[in-house]
Amino acid sequence: MGKLEGKVAVITASTRSIGRAIAEIYLSEGAKVVVSGRSAEKGEQALSEMNAGENAHFIACDAVNQSEVESLIDETVKHFGKLDIVVLNAGGIMGAAPVAEMTDEVWNHALDINLNHTFWGMRKALGYMIPQESGRIIAMSSMEGKLAKATLSNYTSNKHAINGLVKVAAHEVGTLGITVNAILPGLVLTDMFYESMPATAETMGVTLEEAADMFTQPAAIKRPNTVEEVAAVALMLARDEARNITGCLFPVDGGTMPY
Repeated sequence: MGKLEGKVAVITASTRSIGRAIAEIYLSEGAKVVVSGRSAEKGEQALSEMNAGENAHFIACDAVNQSEVESLIDETVKHFGKLDIVVLNAGGIMGAAPVAEMTDEVWNHALDINLNHTFWGMRKALGYMIPQESGRIIAMSSMEGKLAKATLSNYTSNKHAINGLVKVAAHEVGTLGITVNAILPGLVLTDMFYESMPATAETMGVTLEEAADMFTQPAAIKRPNTVEEVAAVALMLARDEARNITGCLFPVDGGTMPY
């Protein structure tokens, strides 16, 4: 029997990269999984490649849209009949600039995809989990939620805030069988990295390779992390055996942070 047999999970931004790896490891351990993303075409392609049959279902969701994030949670319960695990994985670096030059548009976009999406999804999920007195909520933060780099104020401040949100929520529902934790990946060479980092590197005045080195050289293992390494932590936190782990921030950064 798989470690997540009988569980129902929903993962935001899970047609590719880290979210996809989490969906796959959950399916391999017996969970029923709702995969989500903006593109229905990419969603159906992901389901086909996962080859999970009725155990996987796609629901379109743009994580910057509050109503779509909340509907995703509702539709998961309607489709599979329950809700056990929510992974709030969507996020990203939506543009880099010094604080003095950051536009409202870039700031607010980062706020929606990172912090607001996490808050909307968490609040909606707790509406189901509190009455049943069980559940797992996992937020995708970043090592930047404990660090700071010039020109990344929008991304960094959101990840710091997600860490605080996780800790507060964990204290609010800790006696109800619900755990709330965050994963803090270091550099992962995902599609997001290759899509967003060239412009960020240019703003920093460095090459893409130099930007990657800024993240990996402080690490003990001196290499990027893999999506599978992040997914392994998401699996651990979703298991019944993790019932006493809550309000925690789990680095998957190859030893970048000293604490």
